[in-house]
Amino acid sequence: MVSGAIIAAVSEIAKRYPGFGALVASLPLVSVLGMIWLWRDTQDPVRIAAHAGATFWFVLPSLPMFLLIPALLRHGTPFWLALALGCALTIALYLAMTWIGPRFGLRL
Repeated sequence: MVSGAIIAAVSEIAKRYPGFGALVASLPLVSVLGMIWLWRDTQDPVRIAAHAGATFWFVLPSLPMFLLIPALLRHGTPFWLALALGCALTIALYLAMTWIGPRFGLRL
């Protein structure tokens, strides 16, 4: 229910103020809520630390999507195709991160 309210709020804000809507959307609310719930369930600081660290490393491969989608849209690519290509890029980069990360000592 909270997630739905956040999505609706971001959508409404972005209709009026695209930049502010982007700011609200970029807040790590899902991550913070996830850590709160994980803490409530486990009270385990080691698990929370591992979760927060892994979240950081998984955010990085998602960032190029936010550059690719606007670039594609500005060049006339239809929205759904641009979104699909952005998601495909993110999935490919996630897979690369899970393959490369452990080789550099990242515990994901």
